Amino acid sequence: MGERVVFDRKELSRRQLKDYIFAIMSLLALGFGLITLLLLIIDLASTGLGRIDYAFMTNFPSRMPEKAGILSAWVGSLCVMFTTALAAIPLGIAAGVYLEEYAPKNWITAIIELNIVNLAGIPSITFGLMALSIFVYKFGFGQSILTAGLTLGLLVLPIIIVTTREALRTIPSTIREAAFAMGASRWQVIQHHLLPYSTGGILTGVIISLSRAIGETAPLITIGALTFIAFLPTSPFTEEFPFVTIQWIKDPFTVLPIQMFNWVSRPQEEFHVNAAAAGVILLTLTLLLNGAAIYIRASFRRKIKW
Repeated sequence: MGERVVFDRKELSRRQLKDYIFAIMSLLALGFGLITLLLLIIDLASTGLGRIDYAFMTNFPSRMPEKAGILSAWVGSLCVMFTTALAAIPLGIAAGVYLEEYAPKNWITAIIELNIVNLAGIPSITFGLMALSIFVYKFGFGQSILTAGLTLGLLVLPIIIVTTREALRTIPSTIREAAFAMGASRWQVIQHHLLPYSTGGILTGVIISLSRAIGETAPLITIGALTFIAFLPTSPFTEEFPFVTIQWIKDPFTVLPIQMFNWVSRPQEEFHVNAAAAGVILLTLTLLLNGAAIYIRASFRRKIKW
C-alpha cells in the first residue's frame, strides 16, 4: 500500500510538471505573437502617423506623393461596407434563425450546415472568381460598388449565419418552453424572446464579419476594382423628387486596401509612407469595429439575467 501511494505521488508530480511546461510554452508562443504584432504596429505607426492630416484625408490620389490623399478610398470603403451590410446582415440572420428554429433535423439540413461551415473557411479569392463570373459577366453589374458589396456579402454571410445560430443556442430551452406554455407561436417566441436575448451575440458576429470584409483585397482586385480613382461616387441625394438615387451603387470604386497596394507597388519612398498612413487608418477602423463588438457583447451580458 505504501509503494502505491509513492507511485501516485510521483505520477501526480510528473503530470503537474507537464502542465507547467505546457503553460510556459503556451505563454511564450502567445508572447512571441503579441510582441511581433506590437512591433509591426509600432513600425507602421512610426512611419505613417506623421503623414496623417486633414489634407491627406480630403485629397484625391495623385502622382505627386506629397499631394496624394485617400478621399476616394475611404469613401469607397464606406459605400462598399454599407452595401455589404445591406446584402449580408438580413439574409444571414434570417438564414441562421431558420436553420436553428425552423429547419427539420435531417440529412439535408446536415449537408447544408456542413457546407456553410466549409464556406466560412474558403479563401476569399474564390469568392472573387465566382463574383467575376456571376455578377460582372452574367448579370452585367460591371466593376461597381454593387458588385463589390455583393461579393463581400457572400464572403461574410457564412460567418453571420454561424454566429447567429450560436447566439440562439446560448438561450436556455426553458425560455422557449415557458413561452410555448403560455400559448405563444413559434414566431412570437423568436420575435419577443430569442432575438432580444441573442442580440448581443448576433451583433458581435456581424461587426467582426464586417471588420474582416473591410480589409479584404483579393476578391475586389479579382472583380476589377480600380487602383487609381480621382472622383467620388454619385451623391445619393438629388434636388428632384424622390430626392434620393441609387446611381452610386453602379459607379466604379476603390477602397483603402487597394489604395495601399497601389502605393506600395511604386518605387518612391514617399508613396510607401502614404501606404503606411493609410494602413494606420485601416488598422484603427478594424480595432474600433472589434472594440465595438467587445463592448456590445459585454453590455448585453450585463443587462440579460436568466
